[in-house]
Amino acid sequence: MPGNRPRAAWGAGLLASAAAASLLTAAPAHALAGEPVADGTYAYTAKLDIDEGMRSCSGTLVQQEWLITAASCFAEDPAKGFKILAGAPKGKTTATIGRTDLRREDTGAVVDVVELVPREDRDLVMARPAKPVTGVRPIADIANSLPAENERVKAIGYGRTKDEWVPDYLHYADFRVGPATGTTVSITGESDDAAVCQGDTGGPVLAQYGSFAALAAIHSTSGQAGCFGTDAPEKRRTASETRVDDIAGWIKAVASRNVLSRVNWKDAVHVTAGNFSRASGEERSDLFVVWADGSASLFEGSGQQDAKYPFLKEHKLAPEGSYWKDAEAVTGISVNQSGGGGGLAVRWRSGKVSTFSEVNESGFGYEKTLAYRDSWKNARSLAAGRHTDKYRRDDLVVLWADGSTSMYADAGLNGVSKETRLTSADKTRVDAQITSGRFTGKDADDVIVRRKDGRTDLFPGLDARGFRDGISLRPQGSAWKYAQPLMAGSFGGGKQEDLLARWADGNLSYYADADASGTHGEIQLVG
Repeated sequence: MPGNRPRAAWGAGLLASAAAASLLTAAPAHALAGEPVADGTYAYTAKLDIDEGMRSCSGTLVQQEWLITAASCFAEDPAKGFKILAGAPKGKTTATIGRTDLRREDTGAVVDVVELVPREDRDLVMARPAKPVTGVRPIADIANSLPAENERVKAIGYGRTKDEWVPDYLHYADFRVGPATGTTVSITGESDDAAVCQGDTGGPVLAQYGSFAALAAIHSTSGQAGCFGTDAPEKRRTASETRVDDIAGWIKAVASRNVLSRVNWKDAVHVTAGNFSRASGEERSDLFVVWADGSASLFEGSGQQDAKYPFLKEHKLAPEGSYWKDAEAVTGISVNQSGGGGGLAVRWRSGKVSTFSEVNESGFGYEKTLAYRDSWKNARSLAAGRHTDKYRRDDLVVLWADGSTSMYADAGLNGVSKETRLTSADKTRVDAQITSGRFTGKDADDVIVRRKDGRTDLFPGLDARGFRDGISLRPQGSAWKYAQPLMAGSFGGGKQEDLLARWADGNLSYYADADASGTHGEIQLVG
């Protein structure tokens, strides 16, 4: 979505440059003339205090560790342009987030901003707080297209109003979209009270889709008509906003930089891929992780093009000490007739095997028990893939403690009542791990078997006839004995699936477009 932000106290060519510079360096930045929001509404909007009170701007929380605002808020002389250097802000910068009524100190968070990542071609910068912001939900999404001319949008900010110099409340007003350029879009207030003022710079412009709002632009410059302390003529009611709709991928790439490194991957007990989150759809896989403390997380696929940053954010789905501490084997599985990897199959310590019909950032769907008997305590590793069903439903492949393997066709719908034995006991496969994915383009999915000694083989097109035509990916004694676990998924956006490994030392990496020729092009994610 496009997003622009009124520059901190000046209006593009509408104020004399000397006056604009003075205003920006000695007074609060622009604020929105309009109505106060209901307490807690638009809580992802941030108030920025820059250089210990010398400037004030607004911003938007787009991820727990990243804000988006206007680069001009940090420029030495905004009247001369918005170019700034990446790195730490020159002056101390503090962000207040989740506190729509600034007089309340019992809500929201106050954090220092420690890093700036500017966008070179427009008045926009990503700003990283010193620690993740918890307890405040980031804005749901970035718009993927600009609202049409004359469509209504909502502008929000902490700047001046028509009668207050430094208001204590977050304000909003309705605007209409005007002409756009490659990087900007103009907006004009619908009412006499609607104006983008000093202090609003960097704040959000929201496009409304029913009950859902997405970030379309941020405030950059304004004519300031209707703002307290100005005598701008009525014709200067238009504001110029910085678009964000055409750079959503860049925003997501920056926002995802610290997602994986915030956690200790040595504590990841179970990791599996699937299309779990509503946002990522089928473009990129998400990760479901069960941690050593019994908590569970979903890492949402970013859907952007930078292969180094395949995950956008972490959603905590279960707290420490939850029932997930009893999970012994986990795999993503399709449990509906339309396919898709939005469910989970789990073997529990008790011997119960169950599926969850839908897993997303809101939690877990309906749980169905497939089996509940002691024999299932011997299921060492699970994999789900399209091996027998042309309608794209998943079968469950099981590696047992004695090294034998079985397949249960269409397990998501039909359970595990009918077993097809694929291989007999084999001590070389004891303590091995299996994963299913589309690596070779066969009609059926392939299976990769990683043995404890590091030997790793790919079996193309595994079906009810069993393992055939194995291809060696790694020999006995290879470093892949430290890949714990190994899983298939679409992380880099290539034609084939990729192979992701969580290594014993806590590093995380994947091999793009793994296929029968082997694994190559390792992309380091953590470590």
